[in-house]
Amino acid sequence: MNSLAHPQLRFTPTVKDPSGPRELVILGSTGSIGTQAIDVVLRNPGRFRVVALSAAGGRVALLAEQAVRLGVHTVAIADPAAEPALREALAGCAAGRPLPTILTGPDAATELASLECHSVLNGITGSIGLRPTLAALRAGRVLVLANKESLIVGGPLVRALAKPGQIVPVDSEHTAIFQALAGGTRAEVRKLVVTASGGPFRGRSREQLAAVTPDDALAHPTWAMGPVITINSATLVNKGLEVIEAHLLYDVPFDRIEVVVHPQSVVHSMVEFSDGSTLAQASPPDMRMPIALGLGWPDRVPDAAPACDWTKAATWEFFPLDNEAFPAVELAREVGTLGGTAPAVFNAANEECVDAFLQGRLAFTAIVDTVAKVVAEHGTPAPGTSLTVEDVLHAEDWARARARELAAG
Repeated sequence: MNSLAHPQLRFTPTVKDPSGPRELVILGSTGSIGTQAIDVVLRNPGRFRVVALSAAGGRVALLAEQAVRLGVHTVAIADPAAEPALREALAGCAAGRPLPTILTGPDAATELASLECHSVLNGITGSIGLRPTLAALRAGRVLVLANKESLIVGGPLVRALAKPGQIVPVDSEHTAIFQALAGGTRAEVRKLVVTASGGPFRGRSREQLAAVTPDDALAHPTWAMGPVITINSATLVNKGLEVIEAHLLYDVPFDRIEVVVHPQSVVHSMVEFSDGSTLAQASPPDMRMPIALGLGWPDRVPDAAPACDWTKAATWEFFPLDNEAFPAVELAREVGTLGGTAPAVFNAANEECVDAFLQGRLAFTAIVDTVAKVVAEHGTPAPGTSLTVEDVLHAEDWARARARELAAG
């Protein structure tokens, strides 16, 4: 099996000073994953050192504050128009100290991903993280992967570059599987069980979902996330993406990856072994734990996040997934099985449909229905066809345009 992420397969990059703090590049530093990663770093100053940061450019004041506080040597922003504001913010924070080098443009994060360091945390949102993911792998860095889209849309490209154990996942579900896999050999793995909170609409029928509003869908009961990921959690598209991701990371067939609804979000996922035993990873819902594990692997970071309080009574519930009300997971299985550019079409069409829903132009249940139509029109890729980044980008452009047409009615 070609396992990209497995606790028993460890990749060691070449670094200048392996005895010093582990040098990191953080991509998407002003987002949810990035800010929590920086919190982990600041609480462990002798263990980690951030050498470079990237962000889209919409929160330059925060980016400047991060850069100066961490003492990075390079900062990158995707939006060139934000450079003057970033320079001004950096000058205001630096108080006369030398300013970091600034890179701008759509390729700036990709350039950062190739810098000399131990690990690159890709916390960028969306498939724009694909080129940085490939650059980090090509440069021989450990890839701490929170940007699931880059793996999903560029699966064959990532698999061709990644060495065994070079990727350490950050999704709470996949870090749970990663840890549980340490309990047995690959041959003993029978099934991966991915847990889902069920989102804010667990238990509702498809008919009851028809009148859901954006405010309803943005009220996630467990996790605090950005709007796109929150809507994806409500439709369970996010869980479908995670099923594809699990297949690619662990090389387990789709028919051996199961989704179960677990509203408490304490058991993050499980691995069932051939003797009938199941190993689960449990912790309160806090992304600092999987982030810290990714940054520090193969060693754990003490007190990265609170542990379960076993002195208090608690109930954990598990329910089968209602595929009729939430068809996104089954659609994702079909897309993952198709391969080629189909996952890129699925992801891009969904992003457009989520945007249309948030703007009131598309009904909640029409999100996945419209994505399914776009995927069906895209068709089946020719067998044996090699994939390029340009293929992925072209398929995404087509899917976005077609989704917008269908959403417009």
